Amino acid sequence: MTVEMVVDVMKEGLFVILKTAAPPLIVSLVIGLAISIFQTVTSIQEQTLTFVPKIVGMFLCLMVLGDWMLNNMITFMTDLWRNFSVYIR
Repeated sequence: MTVEMVVDVMKEGLFVILKTAAPPLIVSLVIGLAISIFQTVTSIQEQTLTFVPKIVGMFLCLMVLGDWMLNNMITFMTDLWRNFSVYIR
C-alpha cells in the first residue's frame, strides 16, 4: 500500500464523515441561531430554552435523513472491504 493510497482512503473517509455529519450539524446551527434571535428580540435569557427545539430538530433530521446517512457509511465500508486485497499488498 503506497502513501498515495493511504491519502486517498483518508480523504474519502473524511469526506464521508463531513457529508454524513453536515445535515444534523446544520439543523442544530439553524435552530440555535433562530432561538438566539428570538431570545434577543424578546429579552428572554433562559439558557435551557434551546435544548428542546434542538433535540426535536435533530430527531426529525435523523428520521428524515437517517437512511441516506447510513447508506453513505455502508457504501464507504463496502468499498473498503471490496478493495481490502489491494490495501494489504
